[in-house]
Amino acid sequence: MKALLKAELPELKLVSRGKVRDIYAIGMDLLMIATDRISAFDHILPTGIPGKGEVLTQLSAFWFRKLADVVPNHMISTDLAEFPEDLSEYKKILKGRSMRVKRAEMFPVECVVRGYISGSGWKDYIRTGSIGGITLTPGMRESERLSEPIFTPATKAADGEHDENISFAKMANMIGGEEAEKLRDLSIELYLRASKHAEARGIVIADTKFEFGKNDRGILLCDEALTPDSSRFWPRDQYRAGQSQPSFDKQYVRDYLEKIKWNKKAPAPPLPAEVVRGTQKRYAEVYFMLTDSVLQQ
Repeated sequence: MKALLKAELPELKLVSRGKVRDIYAIGMDLLMIATDRISAFDHILPTGIPGKGEVLTQLSAFWFRKLADVVPNHMISTDLAEFPEDLSEYKKILKGRSMRVKRAEMFPVECVVRGYISGSGWKDYIRTGSIGGITLTPGMRESERLSEPIFTPATKAADGEHDENISFAKMANMIGGEEAEKLRDLSIELYLRASKHAEARGIVIADTKFEFGKNDRGILLCDEALTPDSSRFWPRDQYRAGQSQPSFDKQYVRDYLEKIKWNKKAPAPPLPAEVVRGTQKRYAEVYFMLTDSVLQQ
């Protein structure tokens, strides 16, 4: 299987190319295509992960349906039969990795919820004793479970720029206090609901990030939800506090890049075949564990 690094649909208007998704306009709606690109440390890597786009799209669709009673989302359909007829020529590209979505005005923040102390949060804690302005109990260990999930928003970064953990107060200054409180409360509720489902299936969701937008009907959950790109998924039966954890997410890729001592500056290095295969395996495995269904290829 060959990785799709760019979705070329020349008959349609390209709205944007993100780190992973290519977005086109289709009438009043948008067509969101998850490619097989993968990013790490705020850079898009030159090597794709075949099948990754299908995992991201279909897992997001699963969560959008499951959590729709918490907050509406932007998904209209992933069924090609419900796409405009003039897209039929692109069926091979779109199948399994595309989603028709509502347009929304996006909030300029990433809504991060942490149930465990890991990743950049662990680094911030070691340095300051806090994460995103939230002071935590002294003496915590890496990967330790927090007494309750915390909300630690971040700025959105373009390729090559760094996401920045920010305080809730700064988020409120950016988007307004009322909407900041609403996004915080929704994010924590989504995390709690998803974590309960995941733990029953042998997965710990250590942390995750959500993106929200709004239209004339209110706030929408957008982009992706609870995927291996946007979350840390740990096997519950192997979890041990006080150390880094085996994972079903792109931490596996980050660990490789740390191992080779990449300076995290462009150009990003290619991934060897064994890392590509290992990433494919982890993404496919967590999809099956969470959904109990076979990935549509």
